[in-house]
Amino acid sequence: MNALAATSRNFKQAAKLLGLDSKLEKSLLIPFREIKVECTIPKDDGTLASFVGFRVQHDNARGPMKGGIRYHHEVDPDEVNALAQLMTWKTAVANIPYGGAKGGIGCSPGELSISELERLTRVFTQKIHDLIGIHTDVPAPDMGTNSQTMAWILDEYSKFHGYSPAVVTGKPVDLGGSLGRDAATGRGVLFATEALLAEYGKSISGQRFVIQGFGNVGSWAAQLINEAGGKVIAVSDVTGAFKNSNGLDIPKLLKHSLENRGIKGFQGGDAIDPNSVLTEDCDVLVPAALGGVISRENANDIKAKFIIEAANHPTDPEADEILAKKGVVILPDIFANCGGVTVSYFEWVQNIQGFMWDEDKVNSELKTYMTNGFKDVKEMCKAHNCDLRMGAFTLGVNRVARATVLRGWEA
Repeated sequence: MNALAATSRNFKQAAKLLGLDSKLEKSLLIPFREIKVECTIPKDDGTLASFVGFRVQHDNARGPMKGGIRYHHEVDPDEVNALAQLMTWKTAVANIPYGGAKGGIGCSPGELSISELERLTRVFTQKIHDLIGIHTDVPAPDMGTNSQTMAWILDEYSKFHGYSPAVVTGKPVDLGGSLGRDAATGRGVLFATEALLAEYGKSISGQRFVIQGFGNVGSWAAQLINEAGGKVIAVSDVTGAFKNSNGLDIPKLLKHSLENRGIKGFQGGDAIDPNSVLTEDCDVLVPAALGGVISRENANDIKAKFIIEAANHPTDPEADEILAKKGVVILPDIFANCGGVTVSYFEWVQNIQGFMWDEDKVNSELKTYMTNGFKDVKEMCKAHNCDLRMGAFTLGVNRVARATVLRGWEA
């Protein structure tokens, strides 16, 4: 099941539990606006290349639409639609005043030079600048983009609208980016995991963790879990996978990964098949890479007691059902990885106020939001007698539905 089908399925289940009016349900599902633009740029060799850019603005009932921009060769309308919808529910679960959006350009960023990426970003911004804005739609980095990409968008947008640091988040700190933003999603995963384990009388310390994906989110989660006393026994990325039953030396692994652009060749553990990392014996499994990695084909072999979804849509609905029967507790992506967008909200607030926070304040506020968010999800689980995924979806959908009705929606 693809991401759009799975997200819509979860939404419809939540709508049924909430008893939403069928017309309101349909209204909430349909995107506010879909944008598709052609981006033609001169390449470094003088030839012209054309790329297709997308921006789906899903819902703005609770505030400006918010969501990342990804550069990836598989970017397509279905995927962008699914992720935009997911952002609507995620920002509502996090209880920040945003709606949902997502964007992307169908390209292979690794095959483009820095100057080509800059030209592509600026052309894309020129095509959509009048449809994004501080109080309209606030982009952020995603797969294949970073703080430099956001700096280019900020600069290009500001040519049309004047200096507007709050138009994007995830910027370099020198241009108004927030301290603590790089670690935010991984730190949010830590706080979410602490809240979940506390429900079962456990703490991070002493638990055995497996982390699939060692990019920004996975590496920060590994570092912070390690510092909190957790034992990270296996890690994988696109270059390989390593296991050490006594716990990997995470600082050493981080250094190796940065120096070698991946964990391949690491000497502090046994090399294992990257495809087997999800089924390693552990207490807590953290998928922090691409979506759809936990499926009906491997769900029966998963040995973890808890799954923390640091990636977007890592678990297919069929796998969800298998894991539920096995008693595996899944903390869904819609809550588990919302630390990034929460600190993006903090960055937006700082830009609007023109007053920057220190990193301790950012991290303290993030912990408060994540802790309160988990309590809110648990309350919905009790109210509707459902699992954590449906607890999160009913929470998010209910908040958006209430805002929609309060603003004057009529059946």
